[in-house]
Amino acid sequence: MTGFAEATRHRLAVGRRAAPGVGISLAVAMVALFLASHYGAPVMLFALLLGMALGFLRERERVAPGIRLSTRTILRVGVALLGARLTLTDLTALGLTPVLITLATVAATLLVGFGVARALGMGGRFAVLSAGAVSICGASAALAIASTLPRDERLHLDTVLVVVSVSTLSTVALVIYPILAAQLGMDDAQAGVFLGATIHDVAQVVGAGFSVSETSGETATIIKLLRVALLLPLVLGLALVLRERGNHHPPGQPRKRPAPPIPGFLLGFLALVGINSLGWLPAPLMAVLATTSTACLITAVAALGIQSQIGEMLKLGWRPITVIVLQTLFMGAMGAMLVGYWLPA
Repeated sequence: MTGFAEATRHRLAVGRRAAPGVGISLAVAMVALFLASHYGAPVMLFALLLGMALGFLRERERVAPGIRLSTRTILRVGVALLGARLTLTDLTALGLTPVLITLATVAATLLVGFGVARALGMGGRFAVLSAGAVSICGASAALAIASTLPRDERLHLDTVLVVVSVSTLSTVALVIYPILAAQLGMDDAQAGVFLGATIHDVAQVVGAGFSVSETSGETATIIKLLRVALLLPLVLGLALVLRERGNHHPPGQPRKRPAPPIPGFLLGFLALVGINSLGWLPAPLMAVLATTSTACLITAVAALGIQSQIGEMLKLGWRPITVIVLQTLFMGAMGAMLVGYWLPA
């Protein structure tokens, strides 16, 4: 009983220390949501920019613990709750061909995107981060992948740069890709698969899909959720690789402290997908969990913005942005080619 009381007191103390920073991050997230709903720009981009404007707060002792909590714990809760949006039934209703197109597009973008990043002189961690964000689900994927990689200041800057880039490119694709689909003669089903398989962020996929037709919008959303589901094996694979490296030690040297086990937020993600697929989640609860997931992710992005140092980001140069643009162009071309070849009108 004494141990439980001590643990409770410790958690309350951590909560009190974190409250100011979490409160500021949450307030930025709410303002970003308001602006995004009125001006139509990506909410993640607004959250980052507003957070950067408050960057002077990062050095405040009262704020720092909550900012750290937002970029770690709250982020992982948000990623875990993404599982409430997914169900296997939706995927089986599409048929095999759209699923194969999506899997092939994602796999090719991961491999080619990684190679492009390395060819332009970027490190392995940036290559994984950018290729994963572009191929899977934009900002959410970037945050989930970053939460698995070893932390340092460069990783933080890379994550912010990737989130800004994919959010911006998603908005560009929201406008251009429906026009491109029409120019290529795609019908509603083809356009839905193309848009869902190639646009980075969920909100932009939904907007682009329903701008074509209701059928296209529904198809694009399901295809996009399939890509979100692929976040699990990607991050799980990264966690296992990094754990193995962390546990490796040369003969004759002291054994390193074992790397942490598979992150719990991945198990939460998988559990929610399974429960949702079995129909055990009531629709109102699914809506609450999906909204909570979005709120957590936006709050985490706002905290990332507060932690960012714009001057340091500018020192990263032109290569990172060029890499993400090339990865995006490749994914768009790959998706259009596969839809035209495998999914005739």
